[in-house]
Amino acid sequence: MEALLVSTAVVALAEIGDKTQLLALVLAARFRKPFPILAGILAATLANHAAAGWVGVWLSDQLSPGMLGWILGLSFLAIAAWTLLPDRLEDGDQPGGRHGAFMSTLVAFFLVEIGDKTQVATVALALKYSQLAAVVAGTTFGMLLANAPAVWLGSAAARRIPLRAVRYAAGAVFAGLGIATLARVALA
Repeated sequence: MEALLVSTAVVALAEIGDKTQLLALVLAARFRKPFPILAGILAATLANHAAAGWVGVWLSDQLSPGMLGWILGLSFLAIAAWTLLPDRLEDGDQPGGRHGAFMSTLVAFFLVEIGDKTQVATVALALKYSQLAAVVAGTTFGMLLANAPAVWLGSAAARRIPLRAVRYAAGAVFAGLGIATLARVALA
């Protein structure tokens, strides 16, 4: 249960103000079809985070506990620093509309998530917990928690969310996880 809850909270916080949330806003404005957009986000996130989670679980079986702890702790600290950097959707990243709301969202979200901090966080969380289903369910739910309001409420809601404060809170959560992990390794 801890893996599910921590994964949900960490990704939901990290996702606020992320480029995928900006992408959700663009898709919502372009298509004005929230259900296919949310279904595309769900499908893309499940596929992307399942692959990332699998890598994390596989790595946890390959590394010694000490090495795993150092890599995990340093990864959480790197994600904390990355989280503090604001994201913006690049002009060339505008999603196309040829294939409809669902397919455009599915493809765009899957591609934009590759190498994103939430995908890296999914690998790190799967390394930490070695519970693939709980981590993937949590990170996917966290993505939906952060992106559903963007899809439903559009840019008006995004302007009211204090993105800087949310980025700092997410960074603090990742930093706390990193420091706690490194402290456990150092004391072992």
